[in-house]
Amino acid sequence: MGYTSLAISVLYLTFNADDMKHIPPSTKSTGFNCAHCGVLSTQFWSTIHGQRTKDNSLPFKPEQSVYDEIKADSKLDAGKKQELLSYIARMIAGEVFFAQKPQDIYVTEVHNVFVSHCYDCKKVTIWVHDRPVYPPLRSGPPPNADLPDGTFDDYEEARAILDLSPRGAAALLRLCIQKICIHLGEKGKKIDDDIASLAAKGLHPVVRKSLDIVRVVGNDAVHPGTMDLNDDRDTALQLFSLVNAICEQLISYPKSVDDLYQKIPQSKRDAIEERDAKAAVKAGGGKT
Repeated sequence: MGYTSLAISVLYLTFNADDMKHIPPSTKSTGFNCAHCGVLSTQFWSTIHGQRTKDNSLPFKPEQSVYDEIKADSKLDAGKKQELLSYIARMIAGEVFFAQKPQDIYVTEVHNVFVSHCYDCKKVTIWVHDRPVYPPLRSGPPPNADLPDGTFDDYEEARAILDLSPRGAAALLRLCIQKICIHLGEKGKKIDDDIASLAAKGLHPVVRKSLDIVRVVGNDAVHPGTMDLNDDRDTALQLFSLVNAICEQLISYPKSVDDLYQKIPQSKRDAIEERDAKAAVKAGGGKT
């Protein structure tokens, strides 16, 4: 691939990020990035039904001895044995999964508890109302690999606590934006001033407008790293995307272009720099 084609590819990936966007798990969608495998996949929804245990006995939670006993039973049909061993192994491992069971009169529906079933990996996610409770979920899109030092951990912590504390996640993400601004040479004290400065340096208008929306929504006076009582999960999810978008445009993209530039033969780079030096002298009214 030539340098022109490489440059076009970089531009395409940069300005078509929406085509590869992360869709967070949600009870309002039948397709999102799975909490288990991370793949953007169709999700099948199920309701939950409960069945009382006989004589109010304790829940069935087999131990390793049950598995060993079945495995040692030479009288069991081979197919049936394998089926039982697979079932017991999944129970011992604490896995959540589907298993067919005949309906009876003691079965009742459990309201506000739902299960999404991933088409790709076949595993299930359990939801209480609109909050995923299994598996332990890191919500939001993965972080940009080029996030500055000290920002990556804040971002991942925000992903870990999003569903427990959206306001806490949003505060951490505002702190990420502050650290990115400082990394880019801004003061990092007032986001309004930093937005204006970044805009003057070429911040994409769409990213700038998005930052202004998040800044204005709720409380104009919220500072980076502080908690806004009006923040909710949707606001935090917007902030995840904004952190990555700012990093992509002002850190990753320039880095990619610079990497491409370094692949140009040295003689060509020398000629380019000489041309630019002459243009600068000419623009300043001097002589070469």
